[in-house]
Amino acid sequence: MEALGRHIIAELYGCSASHLSDAMYIEQSMITAARNAGATVLNSNFHHFSPFGVSGVVVIQESHLAIHTWPEYSFASLDVFTCGDTVDPWKSYLWLKEAMKAEHGSATELWRGSFNLLQKNEQDLVERRIEKQQIVAPKLNRNTWFTELNEDTAFSLRHSGHLLYKHKSQYQEIRVYETLRFGKALVLDGLIMCTEKDEYVYHEMIAHVPMLTYANPRRVLVIGGGDGGTVRELLKHESLEEVVLVEIDQCVIEAVRKCLPTISVSLDHPKLKIKIADGIQYIYNVLDKEFDLIIVDSTDPVGPAKGLFNQEFYRQTFRCLTDDGILVTQSESPVFNQETFKAISQCHKSIFGLENVWSYLTFIPTYPMGMWSFSYASKGKVHPLIDLNPERAKSFAQNHQLRYYNEEIHAAAFALPTFVRDLLQASNIKSATSQYK
Repeated sequence: MEALGRHIIAELYGCSASHLSDAMYIEQSMITAARNAGATVLNSNFHHFSPFGVSGVVVIQESHLAIHTWPEYSFASLDVFTCGDTVDPWKSYLWLKEAMKAEHGSATELWRGSFNLLQKNEQDLVERRIEKQQIVAPKLNRNTWFTELNEDTAFSLRHSGHLLYKHKSQYQEIRVYETLRFGKALVLDGLIMCTEKDEYVYHEMIAHVPMLTYANPRRVLVIGGGDGGTVRELLKHESLEEVVLVEIDQCVIEAVRKCLPTISVSLDHPKLKIKIADGIQYIYNVLDKEFDLIIVDSTDPVGPAKGLFNQEFYRQTFRCLTDDGILVTQSESPVFNQETFKAISQCHKSIFGLENVWSYLTFIPTYPMGMWSFSYASKGKVHPLIDLNPERAKSFAQNHQLRYYNEEIHAAAFALPTFVRDLLQASNIKSATSQYK
């Protein structure tokens, strides 16, 4: 060999799209490819991007292997750079071509650092320094990431490199990661639904704000919320006689039962009835004035949850509420999803009335931009602040050792930043004539 290193630049076509979307499969394939070529693996760093695509590098003692994938085109770009003559980069290329199920590939080899153009430094300082160093066997340091990629923004979580759960149901792809900072994370179609370390914020605020402003709620309907966190919080209220959970995807419940027991702990509660059904269809079969509280704990308005964001659906929820009933929905981020946030407010005001709808905020680290909102709509005269008994709320929060909700947070959540007020004021102007579609 007449150069310091060999560099293969390759393209793989007609690959398995599922393999190209699986960061952990790609990482393991890259590590195996490096070892098959005779390399010593030092470090791996991989990112999975939402909705699809993986970028990663395996650092070897002899240099590196790098890859980027485009699952939507069944295409991957690859480069393998090795120093010296002890590693054969072609073995890595051929292994990866097979591992990605590529129909065909193209590759070019370059020699890097031609000896004809180099002059060796005769000083012996480097050699003497190496002689004095203690030789330590290299240890593989894995660095794998999940990235939720949105328009113009991205949020990444480092995880263990092993999927705790992976299944593609008829509705969505379900994954559970073991993240290093936020514990186990439930991810649906590439979007973070909840994590062990911050889920309590969302679930406490969507459940206890309405429950502690209604005098004596008996029956509650939850649409969505298959992770179980909302019903876990609701069932802390002993006055409830029944909670009905309507979840469209049985596989979500299976995933959280298996992997997220602290969130799904109440899914077997005797007061809970679980209905595996489409919430949109279910609401049409509910009797008039059947529920004191309806909570729409849905995902973003895409995929199976898209139909939950329309006016006719909310007209049905109004019908199913008792005379003093309350509707609470998650209403997206007023920073990140402004149009959806305004549209939900318009929709609810057109049905419940301008004076009977309020927005309140909370802060969830793993949701886009951190700031998240809920819409509180009252069918009768219940008011989210006037009807709050601070002492009752304080006692409840203390007795149940709530981690986010308390009587002061309840009141403060309805104090809105000026830009959010402006968004809602704009929606008020349109609400009388707007058709939310």
